[in-house]
Amino acid sequence: MSQTKSVMIVGVGGQGTLLASRILGSAMLQKGYDVKVGEVHGMSQRGGSVVTYVRFGEKVFSPVIEQGEADVLLAFEQLEAARALPYLKSGGTAVVNTQKIDPMPVVTGQAAYPQGLLAAMEEKGAKVLAVDALKLSEEAGSQKAVNVVLIGAMARHLDPDEALWLEAVRACVPEKFYALNEKAFRLGFGA
Repeated sequence: MSQTKSVMIVGVGGQGTLLASRILGSAMLQKGYDVKVGEVHGMSQRGGSVVTYVRFGEKVFSPVIEQGEADVLLAFEQLEAARALPYLKSGGTAVVNTQKIDPMPVVTGQAAYPQGLLAAMEEKGAKVLAVDALKLSEEAGSQKAVNVVLIGAMARHLDPDEALWLEAVRACVPEKFYALNEKAFRLGFGA
């Protein structure tokens, strides 16, 4: 790969976006790429937005992804995907969990959750891969595996070497949770 690839991971605090970025970074390091990871925490412990930048290539100087630069947007929640859409390249791929998590204005009744977000993203030129990661993670054995399901779905797009990704999962999760996460990854990979 001669050019740098950029992946923007967005979600809500507590969804496991940071583990997802570690798995992605580990896989790309194994392939011999220079990898830079940057994290932006909003009110992450209170369910606020979390953004992680992962850039990899022959030589990467900064983890920061500017608007219109992300090759892939990995979104753990639909509204977060819509908010981050300006960062996706024209024709870029958005891997989006179909799950909706109500932000505080919706919870308090001051706003309604926007409808038709995935269709609107497609209308703006994004290639949207919608994944019901919550359902697949429950099938794997735990709702907490949504992040690994999504990494599996994205992995197929970035590099279809399943063994590479499973090695990265093994390197990043405690051994006692590996079997669950392996199943979650495989379900996402097949999604």
